[in-house]
Parts: sequence; structure tokens; C-alpha cells
Amino acid sequence: MPHRKVIREWLAPIVERRTATGIALLVLDLVLFLSLMVGTVALQAWWAKLLCALAAGFMIGRLFIIGHDACHQSYTPHRGLNRWLGRIAFLPSLTPFSLWEVGHNVVHHGYTNLKGVDFVWAPLTQAEFAALSPGRRLMERIYRSGWGPALYYLIEMWWLRMFFPRKTYMGTQRKEFFWDGVVALTTGVLWIAALVWAALATDQSVWSAVGFGFVIPFLFWNAMIGFVVYIHHTHTAVQWHDDKAAWSKAAPFVSTTVHMTFPYQMGAAMHHIMEHTAHHVDMSIPLYRLKDAQQMLEDTLPGRIIVQRFSWRWYFQTARDCKLYDFTRRCWTDFHGRPTSDFKPALV
Repeated sequence: MPHRKVIREWLAPIVERRTATGIALLVLDLVLFLSLMVGTVALQAWWAKLLCALAAGFMIGRLFIIGHDACHQSYTPHRGLNRWLGRIAFLPSLTPFSLWEVGHNVVHHGYTNLKGVDFVWAPLTQAEFAALSPGRRLMERIYRSGWGPALYYLIEMWWLRMFFPRKTYMGTQRKEFFWDGVVALTTGVLWIAALVWAALATDQSVWSAVGFGFVIPFLFWNAMIGFVVYIHHTHTAVQWHDDKAAWSKAAPFVSTTVHMTFPYQMGAAMHHIMEHTAHHVDMSIPLYRLKDAQQMLEDTLPGRIIVQRFSWRWYFQTARDCKLYDFTRRCWTDFHGRPTSDFKPALV
């Protein structure tokens, strides 16, 4: 595997950030999101409200991906502008910008799939699972059932690590964390208040308005991000490590990441976030150039990048296979410790 710096040099011509493109994408997604919010109130049929609510949840995901790019400083060439655009794009997902920046940019990207540091969908060992309380073991079973991404992200990521987290989870406290949390909380309060006002003004049920206009979109968004992050880094061919030296030798920017392909241009609909190997190789590549960067990597590193065509059959099979991880044999196991993937000898 070439050194990461060499690979980045290959990709350098593609790393072209455009201010106009970035602003236009953000404005488009905001307009679509707000239009769908209006639809959850203005439309009369419950099924039409539901469709708008689900589509609004998807748009929250698209806006979040824009904020994710801006947080990486890859969205436009201007650092200050990126921080403002990122904060705006994060508002519908109620994501505090500074907390995401530390947890994602520093921890997840700095130590992807290194047990004890990267906490995103980090698998337990059989001994760790056995030591859990019955309630916590049940939660782990739900999270890794294939049906649990929404619950996982809502509880483990947003509630515990994004919404005024304790120092236990962040390791430090900053004023910026608090004030970004206040912005997220205020956004949520104003959002719900606007829906209540709209319901009263149009003589509709307040519970219905808040359910279709806030609860369903927010839950859909949590399911979407939990699902996306899960399939980015969970695969029988993906390795986890508990030794930093072995981790660094395994080219983790490639070996821990999956390029998931979808039919019907779904990858483009998600702002190409599924071209994830390119993103981990070089975080400075803007989302609107990821497709070209990913293709270049796969052309120049044939057979080294995990490419998986998505299907629900594959997804639920992966959920059955990838329950726990055996760091001695270096393989995935089920909850009983039985291997479900090939052994991967540690590099020496």
C-alpha cells in the first residue's frame, strides 16, 4: 500500500473547493426542507403529511452531510465561511458544531476502528459483552439486530455525546460546547413552537402537527445517520484493532472503510457520502468531488478497497455476522463467540 501522502498527491488535482457550488447546494437543500415542513402542516391527507415528514427527515440527512463537509473545512475554500455554513446546515439535525468537530474529525478520523479510542459502532469482545448487565446486553442485541440504527444514534451518539454531554464522554469541557448546545436546544424549541402555532392557526391537532413536523423527521434522520455510519465501517472484511502499532501498519484509512454502492442514483441523493474511502483518505475532498476521487482510488488500487453493492439481504446478513469482535483471532463473531468472518493475522 503506498503511503497516505502519496495517495493524497494522486488526488490533489481533484481537491477543488468552490464557494458558489457550496452555497447553492445548501440553499437548495434548505428550501426543500422548509417546503416539506410546510407540507406537513398545509396538506390535509395523513398519508401526504407522512410522506412530507419522511422526505423532510431525508433532507435533514442531506443537510447534515453538508455540515459534515463544512466541519472538515472541505466545503468551500474559506475557513470562516465553512464554520458558518456548517452551523446552519447542522441546525435541523440539532447537532452542536464544535462537539461534532471533536468527536468526528479528531477521534473518529484520527483513530478509525481503533478500539478504546474510536467509539462509533465499536464492537465489544465476548468477555466485555458477558460482563454487561442484562439490560445493557439487551440494548446491544437491539443495536446490532439490523433494526437498531435509529435507537443507537439517538441514544449513544446524540443524547450522550452531542446534547450537553458529561465530561465522561468528551474528556473535556469547553464554553464552545455549551453554547453550540444552547443553539441546538433553542432550534428544537423554536421548531416545535412554530409547529404548535401553525396547528392552532389552522385548527389542527397540535400532537399531529408536532408528530409529523418534528418527531417523524427527527427519528428518520437518526435512523438514516445510524444506518449510514454502520455500513461505512461494519463489514466482514473490515478490521478492528486494539493495538495502535498494528492498527497503524494496516493502512486504516483504507482497510476500515467500505464504499457502498446503491442503485437508482441513491448515492448521489446522499451527496456521495457513500464514496467513503476517498473521504477517509483525504478529508479535504469536497462532497461534490468525492465520486471522481473514489473512482481514481479504485482504478489505482485495484483489489485493495472494499466495494459492496448494497442489498437488504447483505445488510441483515452482516447484522447477523458482525455482533462482536475477537481481537486475538482478528475476526467478527456472533454473541456466543463463534467466528463469522475469516481470521486476519496481525501485521508485524
